[in-house]
Amino acid sequence: MVLTVVRAGPLTLVQDRGRTGLAHLGVPRAGPLDRPAAELANRLVGNGPDAALLEVTGGGLELVSDAGVWVAVTGAEVEVDVDGAGRGLHRAERLPAGSLLRLGAPVRGLRSFVAVAGGVDVPAVLGSRSTDTLAWVGPPRVLDGATLPVGVPQGPPEAVDAPRLPRPGRLRVRPGPRADWFGSDALRRLCQAAYVVGADSNRVGLRLEGPALERVRTEELPSEGVVLGAVQVPPNGQPVVFLADHPPTGGYPVLAVVHPDDLWQCGQARPGETLRFVTGA
Repeated sequence: MVLTVVRAGPLTLVQDRGRTGLAHLGVPRAGPLDRPAAELANRLVGNGPDAALLEVTGGGLELVSDAGVWVAVTGAEVEVDVDGAGRGLHRAERLPAGSLLRLGAPVRGLRSFVAVAGGVDVPAVLGSRSTDTLAWVGPPRVLDGATLPVGVPQGPPEAVDAPRLPRPGRLRVRPGPRADWFGSDALRRLCQAAYVVGADSNRVGLRLEGPALERVRTEELPSEGVVLGAVQVPPNGQPVVFLADHPPTGGYPVLAVVHPDDLWQCGQARPGETLRFVTGA
């Protein structure tokens, strides 16, 4: 059984839970930028949590299956239809053989997740089916006309499942390992200001524009490992939140770290939207 991608939209990638334990070789973890949405999509079609699915940025995906299959779309709010008939988000839907599944443009959020019963069964690279956009490790970017093999379904679709997480709020942050490289009020200033999501944001980092955060130590910082969600501050003072495809080391000090449970909000933030931070556990 295969899926044929008629239109891939602006950016469609295969992702699973990511490629962990290889940072010492310079390999990012990758994986879905909205992990709760990806996990929900897999559960809805009876997949295990390790199944690969499609991460669709900006909507516009159109695909056809050569056999009837259960699918589920989660994440960003988009119109979903099969052969022009509207279908729902966050629930399993039957895609008949030869029918066209189509995603519109997101009206809220940025990234959708399309799971298919059995999972996208492309070959794993270094133990994962995730595409890393920094070094392009893993399956290639999904393009128009691509054919994607589908695995064997593992279980029946779910009739209902837990609702999606609440709507976005402030991003909770903790002090970073190099907070002392900034003024004593830098973290407070980060949390008091509003930051706009920059147009050059991607899966590597969420680039923010707002009040500059000034360093009190200006010497060169040797590269060192950074964690997912690290808020790194380059010389221009504009913070960058490291996302799933971030490099294994960073050359600038980390002022704060975003709480892991809030990282999905970074994956759904659109250029031009405003984000705020708050200190908290």
